[in-house]
Amino acid sequence: MAIARVVLDTRNNSKKKDGSYPIALRVHHKKTRYIALGYSTSLHGWDDRNGRLKKSDICNQFKDYDSIEDEIHDKLYLAKKKIKNFGDDINKIDVSQLVREIKNSWDKQIQTTERHRIDNSISLVECGNKIIERKRKMNSPSTAEWYQSCMNRFLKFIKSEDIRLDEITVSILKDYEVEFVSRGNKPGTINSYMRGIRAIYNKAIEEDEFKPLSNPFKKYRIPTSKNTKKRATSKDNFLEIRNLRYPEDSILWHAKNYILIMFNCRGMNLVDLVKLKLKNINGDRLYYGRSKTGDPLSVKITSELSDIISYYIINKNSEDYLFPINYDGSTEHYEKYKSIRRRVNERLKIIAADAGIEEKFTTYTIRHSWATIAKYLGISTELISEGLGHNSLRTTEVYLKSFENEKLDNANEKIVN
Repeated sequence: MAIARVVLDTRNNSKKKDGSYPIALRVHHKKTRYIALGYSTSLHGWDDRNGRLKKSDICNQFKDYDSIEDEIHDKLYLAKKKIKNFGDDINKIDVSQLVREIKNSWDKQIQTTERHRIDNSISLVECGNKIIERKRKMNSPSTAEWYQSCMNRFLKFIKSEDIRLDEITVSILKDYEVEFVSRGNKPGTINSYMRGIRAIYNKAIEEDEFKPLSNPFKKYRIPTSKNTKKRATSKDNFLEIRNLRYPEDSILWHAKNYILIMFNCRGMNLVDLVKLKLKNINGDRLYYGRSKTGDPLSVKITSELSDIISYYIINKNSEDYLFPINYDGSTEHYEKYKSIRRRVNERLKIIAADAGIEEKFTTYTIRHSWATIAKYLGISTELISEGLGHNSLRTTEVYLKSFENEKLDNANEKIVN
């Protein structure tokens, strides 16, 4: 019967000039042979019982302990596997041939690993830049900017200009998370940056550009935010906004109109509002494509919406933008849109204060508010999801999370009082 074991080769002729001995695979099959594994240590630095280096010994302190352990373990495993696969036929060969077979199995493993590295040489930046370029060509500059931001922050953390996808490990991801936490970042921030890296990684797999031996994102769980801040405001607050009076054609007068337009259009995003043209109006409906997903949406024009829009359609052609603030949706002019969004949100702060709204009020608040008010009125989550133009109910449920918490709080008040 053949036996393979990792040992310290302490034979007299094996001792090195520095007093250490080579680590070897001892193969016994009628006779004994030693296969040097390329590493050495002292008698005190070797754990003979477990066949491994002593991590605590001073002679091993500058060695790459984990890598050496992995390599030795892998070679021992392959040797034992080779012996097992021979079965009874092992008696037909001598120890020298067995040693050759074991070495061949090691060479094949090394070739397979190297071949895999060559075949999977794509890097994070290489794959990420492809996605970013696509998003820009599709006029999705905000998504492109998000991918770029996620890549930049990750590369800054690893202190490198790039990293191969097969070099991203669970350990790196955990260390990255710890770095976020140490800086006081909230789980939502960590989640956003991590999802960007995962999206690039999975996109490379999806497009057959990369085949991982082990996907770290299947073992590492991206942190999620347990507590979602309330982003919605009540219907009464929108009534207060309706009652505000500003001089016609003033910047606050327009900003108030934009709030009510977005509210009447089922929580329309600001980016979709500023892209509207006269041709988007057809009869009693407003048709537009949602910028984030590209999905077509149609909204029936309410009486309030009709009254507001009537001011903006005077003397305009079908290709004219409806509103003074406008954006063509291109990547080239994305900075212009960001400037528009910033100015509108500044004006919304003033309007919210005038209406007595104490919580933070932005264009995003309008969208969350429409969804939450709809839920209070008994409208199903499925219908709300369709109204918002969401591709999944899970996204809608995030919008309604604060509503569910408040509903439970109200129920608890009734129970305990």
